Parts: sequence; structure tokens; C-alpha cells
Amino acid sequence: MRVISVAKLMFHKGQTIRFVGGTGIIRDYQLQSGTWNYLVEMEMEPELEVGRIGYETMIWLSEVDIVH
Repeated sequence: MRVISVAKLMFHKGQTIRFVGGTGIIRDYQLQSGTWNYLVEMEMEPELEVGRIGYETMIWLSEVDIVH
């Protein structure tokens, strides 16, 4: 018999989270190599001095990159 262990999901869809780049909302998640990765829609805050590259508003983050 084979036992498969899946890491517990720490965040859920629609949850507001913080990360080094700002804040955002979890829109989706996927299990990859035993770790949950979360698709985060970033809040569009006032433009920084460095500017924006484009209209990107979503980023995939690992659990370790998200602040509880």
C-alpha cells in the first residue's frame, strides 16, 4: 500500500495576505513538489519611483513568501 501525504493548505481563495512586495488577495493555488503555491492578485497601490513594467497584477508565491 502506498501512502501519499499532502501538506495542509495554509491560505484560501479570497483571503487578503501580505508579502514583501505589498498586499494582495489569493485567487488560486496549486500543489507543486510538496509545497503549496498561491496565485496572488496584487493591490494596485500608488506607483513607486521605479515605475511599473506593465499591467501585471498577479504573481505566483510560495507559502514561505507570504506573511501570516
